[in-house]
Amino acid sequence: MQRALDPALSPAASFGAWQARLQLGFERMDDGGGARTVLRRLGQLGPLTVQKPLYPEGPLRCHAIVLHPPGGIAGGDHLELGITVGEGAEALLTTPGAAKWYASVGPEARQHIQLSVATGGCLEWLPQESIVFDGAQAQSEVEITLGEGARLAYWDIVCLGRPSNALPFTRGAWRQSLRIRGADGRVRFLERGRLLGGDALLSSPMGLAGLPVMGTLILAGQLDRDRLAAVRELPSPAGVQLGWTQLEDLIVLRALASQAEPLRAAFVQAWQALRPECLGRPAMLPRIWAT
Repeated sequence: MQRALDPALSPAASFGAWQARLQLGFERMDDGGGARTVLRRLGQLGPLTVQKPLYPEGPLRCHAIVLHPPGGIAGGDHLELGITVGEGAEALLTTPGAAKWYASVGPEARQHIQLSVATGGCLEWLPQESIVFDGAQAQSEVEITLGEGARLAYWDIVCLGRPSNALPFTRGAWRQSLRIRGADGRVRFLERGRLLGGDALLSSPMGLAGLPVMGTLILAGQLDRDRLAAVRELPSPAGVQLGWTQLEDLIVLRALASQAEPLRAAFVQAWQALRPECLGRPAMLPRIWAT
C-alpha cells in the first residue's frame, strides 16, 4: 500500500477550520491464492483516515471504515473524499457514527465526495446519517462515475435539526448535489437541492411534509423486475414513507421519516433484499453497525 501526504491542501489554508482530504484506491489482485481486493493507495491530509481493511466476506470483498476524528463539521471546514475501485475489485465502506454539521456564524462547511468504479467493479458506500444542526451553513457534493458493468450501492440519510431533542431546523441552509455518470460519460442521474431553515417547504406536502429526515438509496446492477416488485411490497417501519423509481439500470428508493433510526432500518431492509441479485452477494451487515 502506498501512503502519501497530499500537498494540495494546507492546514493553514483556513485558520481555525479543518481542511482534510482522503484518497483511497482499491485494486483486485489475482495470484496463486485466488482473487482478492486490496487497499493499494492511501493519500491523506488532516483529520480524515481509514481503519485497517477487514474481510468478513472473504478476500474479494474488502470492508473499510472511514473516520473523521473531530466528530463534527463546523463552519469553514472543507472535507474531500475520493474512492476508486479498480477493475473487478469489490469494496464496502461505511462510517462509525453520524456526521454532525454544526451551527455556523457565517462560513460554510463543505464536503466533496468522488466515487469511481471501474469495469466490473463493485462499491457500496453506506455511511451513517448526517445531522444538520440548527444554524448550520452546509454543502455536500457527491460525484459518481460507473464503468461498464459496474455495480453500486449508495445511500445518503440527512436529518435536519435534532428531532429526538425537539430541536427543529429553523435557521441556516443545507445544500446538496448528486451526479452519476456512466461509462460513456453520459449523466444518468442528477439532483440538486437547497433547503433553508424554517422555510415553508419543510412543512409543505409538496416538500418534506413536516418530516425532518430524508434519504436516498441507489443501486446499480442487474435486477429482475419480478424481484423488484416483490421488494416494493415489503412492509416499511412505522412512520417511514417510501417511494421507488427505476431509471434504466438504476434503482432509486426515496424515504421520509420523523426519526433517523426507522429510516435507516428501511434502507437496511431494502439493501438486504436486493443485494444478492443486484450486487452478487448475500447481505452481511458491517460489524461497526452493531456497536
